[in-house]
Amino acid sequence: MFLVITYSRAARRTLRNVSRAHEDDVVRRFGRAALFEATGFGAFQALRLREKHGLDVQIERVTPFAESDLPDPVCRAAREYEDRDSAATPYRQFAAGTDLPGPEELRRRDV
Repeated sequence: MFLVITYSRAARRTLRNVSRAHEDDVVRRFGRAALFEATGFGAFQALRLREKHGLDVQIERVTPFAESDLPDPVCRAAREYEDRDSAATPYRQFAAGTDLPGPEELRRRDV
């Protein structure tokens, strides 16, 4: 997919118009940004916006998130933390004394 982010009022207006005119090629709209299908036409629309608005349009190629791409300890930590007894318990405290990775370990881990 192509993530198109706009940084000016004129670019946002054009993005809104393009998104409305080509709804089948837009995966999702976020106001200042939109996700276009990873097709030639989606790329065409993204590039067209940048040609018109220059640096007021940023284009990024993105891939859908898949939990299976992540290390198991990260997924397990998220599952167990969201299943905790007290919603007020911070993760650092929750993970202390367990085999779950601590917050600093999670920050250092590239995924």
